[in-house]
Amino acid sequence: MREYNIDEIDRLDKVVNKLEKQLSRETVQRMIKDGMILVNGEKQKPSYKTSVGDIIAVEDMKPQEVDLKPQEMPLDVVYEDDDILIINKEKGIVVHPGNGNPDGTLANAVMAKCKDSLSGIGGKIRPGIVHRIDKDTSGLIIIAKNDNAHINLSEQIQQRKVKKTYIALVRGVVKENEATINMPIGRSLKDRKKMAVNKNGKEAITHFKVLKRYKEYTLLEVKIETGRTHQIRVHLAEIGYPIVGDEVYSNGKNPFNVRGQMLHAAKLTFKHPTTKKEVNFEAPLPKYFEEVLQKLQA
Repeated sequence: MREYNIDEIDRLDKVVNKLEKQLSRETVQRMIKDGMILVNGEKQKPSYKTSVGDIIAVEDMKPQEVDLKPQEMPLDVVYEDDDILIINKEKGIVVHPGNGNPDGTLANAVMAKCKDSLSGIGGKIRPGIVHRIDKDTSGLIIIAKNDNAHINLSEQIQQRKVKKTYIALVRGVVKENEATINMPIGRSLKDRKKMAVNKNGKEAITHFKVLKRYKEYTLLEVKIETGRTHQIRVHLAEIGYPIVGDEVYSNGKNPFNVRGQMLHAAKLTFKHPTTKKEVNFEAPLPKYFEEVLQKLQA
């Protein structure tokens, strides 16, 4: 438990964020709501206005007990050290347990590989999981092996310092060589299981450029500034170029018999949580993706 004697008037979450620079604003807000940050011994809201002379007590973050069974599964490990694990996830693998997917997830496999060497901040079903990609999106994902790495990486993601590059095959011939889609995304008002462009949603920014045009399809490089749920899929479908195979945001029909969106997280760039040096990782396109492109080329 760390204590601070406050000499400024401001929102509680902002004050703590200045004092505890290793914690993201989001983490601070969660800790306040969970009673892990007290003012004069009492629980307050993140918006509480501090007063000169207030005593703020910050509890050390402790890893939560992980209630997840390790499962031996093949993993394509791109990189590993004492702080991070970079995995090239296969299409069809869910990142962490949820409705309809109690096990057989990436989290189960990571538990088996890393055992006790994982951050507990992600909670009982997300040990070490800093971010996620959809079940049918393949490619790179970062796993934090300790709490300090997890906090640092979460902070980088929140500040949009983690650069993510995807490759997508879409239906239709995109006219622009490159463009930016800036449309807010929220829950669909018609189907609560889906996301949609929604004026009351959260800011979502997607950049894309054309890598290759085919007769009825286009290969795109996509970069995202924000990380909204299904962001790339929703944005591309909204402008009339749904991702091939996407069974949620298009009719899913394609002559290649591909199920699930042809979307691959190909590159990741961020600062290593310990060395602070910029690191870059790449994952080649999956075999099935390459085969589809070869058919289009032919």
